[in-house]
Amino acid sequence: MKLFLSCVLGWLACVYISLLGQETLRPDVPKAWDEPGAQSMDLPLAALGIPTRHQVASTYYKRQIYQLQRAYPVYAPGREPAGYMDWLRQQDVSVVSVDPTTLQTEADWIHAGEALFNGARRVNEISVEDLHDSNFYKTTGVPVAGDGTVPAYRYFVRKKGDVVVSAARCAFCHTRVLPNGDVVVGAQGNMPATFIQGFVLQRALSNGAAPPGQDQRTAAFRDFSVPWLNPDPAASLRQLSLADLAAAYMSVPPGVVARPDTTLSYPPKTPDLIGVKDRKYLDATGLIQHRSIADLMRYAALVEGLYVNDRYGERESLYGLPDEAPLPRFSDEQLYAIALYVYSLKPPANPNKPNDTTRRGERVFQREGCGTCHTPPLYTNNMLTPALGFIIPADHRAKYSILPTSVGTDPRLALQSRKGTGYYRPPSLRGVWYRRPFEHNGSVASLEDWFDSRRLRDDYVPTGFRGFNLTRRAVRGHEFGLNLGPEDKAALIAFLNTL
Repeated sequence: MKLFLSCVLGWLACVYISLLGQETLRPDVPKAWDEPGAQSMDLPLAALGIPTRHQVASTYYKRQIYQLQRAYPVYAPGREPAGYMDWLRQQDVSVVSVDPTTLQTEADWIHAGEALFNGARRVNEISVEDLHDSNFYKTTGVPVAGDGTVPAYRYFVRKKGDVVVSAARCAFCHTRVLPNGDVVVGAQGNMPATFIQGFVLQRALSNGAAPPGQDQRTAAFRDFSVPWLNPDPAASLRQLSLADLAAAYMSVPPGVVARPDTTLSYPPKTPDLIGVKDRKYLDATGLIQHRSIADLMRYAALVEGLYVNDRYGERESLYGLPDEAPLPRFSDEQLYAIALYVYSLKPPANPNKPNDTTRRGERVFQREGCGTCHTPPLYTNNMLTPALGFIIPADHRAKYSILPTSVGTDPRLALQSRKGTGYYRPPSLRGVWYRRPFEHNGSVASLEDWFDSRRLRDDYVPTGFRGFNLTRRAVRGHEFGLNLGPEDKAALIAFLNTL
């Protein structure tokens, strides 16, 4: 009897502990697009001196809410379960719902955010046939996970019997497949996203089915134009042949993405979202202040399409859209679930363990003052540093966290793009062992290349992003550590790989 009671009491204790870990979460979901928050999160643009103007809240909340269809995994050739496509064709259209009345715990909210993060986005230029063709993977370098899935893509059922391909929503850029096949969700991705854009255009040209050249060049110019600069840095895109435009897209390596509002000539590397909860500024140029989860929600709304309604100074939308354009939006609950999921992301287990060499490297890190910008334990100081040539406005010093020292890297993203604040933010060094390429334009493929002084020479061959029609160019700036001796340099790199 005593044994029975002991077992029952033990079981009840386990249930109680389990329930403590699954407390009901009925959050006060922030209003994502409130006027004070939405219109105050951006830093001023360097050449304009004022922030971007976003769509007003009264118009934003008139938009229809996304009806997100259920997404299904894509498998590489030879890895697909038997009968999988036939099974998919038998499925009905299914919608992913974020109904706060059914989400009882934080885990429920995070699970909903995961479904949205990895969900179907839109019909893609890549077809079902492409994803069943092994040559497609050889040509594009689309990564395949160890379990045979293709994390960048999803299938969804447009109507029963009609299965189409979609880019995985946030996961398309923010998922990395490691060399051993492990998948790191939220990491700096290694999907060749911009390359694929060029591949699709190049293939259409080869097949004689290319869209009108003017439309393609106009679209590229629209995505990257900075009309308040003279000359406009994107003006040359209008003069490219379609073959050269395709080649320009295909010059961008995995881990770097020329997304709208940036630039095709010097695009930014894909940010690592793991640990973003601790970051004070978002984007390589620190464009968005991250003051609360509501700011991350707003940023997600912008990335998912709201940017097309942005205004710069007195200019109308560069996409020719009236402010009342009936584009869909995420609900506040959907945005909150995505943000909670992003906050929950964890790094993979680090195989690099401390030893005598890494401890020497840590001493080098401390001696060389690396912690000024890459301050432990976050290994970033969460500040902004001015781009080369940018003069810090007097009022910025009181408003923002600024380290008034330029590290001298290429200033063009910070000064000549629609995300150009005049600043860069020192990235966190956590997780550098699984990330690459490095530098805000992803110019070098490894830490060894970053600490190679030869990269400062004009005849250097960048091991990451080079640029369209370029084979050699210097990768300047951040000269810290370049003059270390071989042993100190190797020890420093070994230490960084343990973070």
